[in-house]
Amino acid sequence: MTFSRRFSEYVVSHRFEQMSDEAIMATKLAILDWLGSGIAGGQEKPARILSDTLKTFGGLPQATDFSTFEKTSAHYAALINGGASHILELDDVHKASILHAGASIIPAVFAVAEWKQATGIELIEAVALGFEVAIRIGEAVSPSHYEIFHTTGTVGTFGATVAVGKLLGLSVNEMVHALGSAGTQAAGLWEFIEDGAMSKQLHPAKASANGLLAAVLAKEKFTAASQILEGRRGFFAGLVKEVKEELLFQRLGEGYKITENTYKIHSCCRHIHPTLDCVQEIYQENGSKVDEVERMVVETYQVALNITNKPDPRSVFESKFSLQYASSLMLVKGKAGLDEFTPENLFDPTIRSLMEKVSLNVDPSLDTLYPNLWPSRVTVYYSNGMKVTKDTEAPKGDPENPADAEELQGKFLGLAGKVISDEKAREIAYKIMNLEAIGKVSSVFS
Repeated sequence: MTFSRRFSEYVVSHRFEQMSDEAIMATKLAILDWLGSGIAGGQEKPARILSDTLKTFGGLPQATDFSTFEKTSAHYAALINGGASHILELDDVHKASILHAGASIIPAVFAVAEWKQATGIELIEAVALGFEVAIRIGEAVSPSHYEIFHTTGTVGTFGATVAVGKLLGLSVNEMVHALGSAGTQAAGLWEFIEDGAMSKQLHPAKASANGLLAAVLAKEKFTAASQILEGRRGFFAGLVKEVKEELLFQRLGEGYKITENTYKIHSCCRHIHPTLDCVQEIYQENGSKVDEVERMVVETYQVALNITNKPDPRSVFESKFSLQYASSLMLVKGKAGLDEFTPENLFDPTIRSLMEKVSLNVDPSLDTLYPNLWPSRVTVYYSNGMKVTKDTEAPKGDPENPADAEELQGKFLGLAGKVISDEKAREIAYKIMNLEAIGKVSSVFS
């Protein structure tokens, strides 16, 4: 049996009643967390450009565009909101698959749920299954795939396809074809990081929109490759150096990968978060004492440095991928949230001076833990001879150190409240946390 068919049979036969209370709650929190990032991110320049550009092409009024809160086509909404939810660097992550699943999967299925008047229960099941398939593929291709390809753009396409396909009621054969169309569209290259370019946001945008397209085409009997993953000229052959095929179906049906999701507390690349948790702990115990800092040594895993070793960021976006900047910002301000990553702080002389005292090193013992764990150790040396060291293998928001439902609802209210009224934000949060009782997903914003 092909890999696509095995996944398709599982997804098509799955019923909401199989889901545990834990999985249902995890899915609702994933949707809420995505919404917060999407609503706030919708006001940022990349999302505005996407929205304004697509508006010139029209778009039937089917689903909500978070940049304008006007209706556009489900396809365009998936594209705009996928990009919007990835801008602020506050969207979810799954560690072992190195995947921002929410930004690539939920925009597509949420848009289709609005369009097709789906129920909250149908949305919950579709999102959980999209995460399940995407994460499993991501685990099988990580970390080698991640060296060149942005998993959120590539693997995320499969997840979006599955989620929309489930919502549309695809048959097994149709789902196989949908996955074939997904794989042939899957793309996303890390080269954007060299320029701090907006094309990072295009990755989940296209993953979401392409996944939606793949599923809708399959519903109309559009055919595609039946072995898109393992085929001789398929996804694994073309985009992956090392595949761990045994992880694709390991314990499939015994639980839900969405319960392993990680949520961001700091507004920057997740590879920086372990370090920031350590620095924040040092700040809370000792204060800033920037004038007394002789040097700060960060020890972590190689991939973290591959992506975040940026000693001189020149934009707010670049600063969110600079371990030197973010750790210095944290030691000066005690926080590294959306309100701290600002143009004013970017060139703050105190922060810039501290950055010169930061050294980054790979610790082989920490490197071996990645990607299942994303560890860091930080040591700050002071002029009076004091040395303070903190380390973590599980930063706040990881399943091993979770942010609870109340914290994530607070995060949503803080983000959404920057765009809509506090009353409206609370109303949306209530509806998402009670999705099982929602008859039409389209009513979430009404």
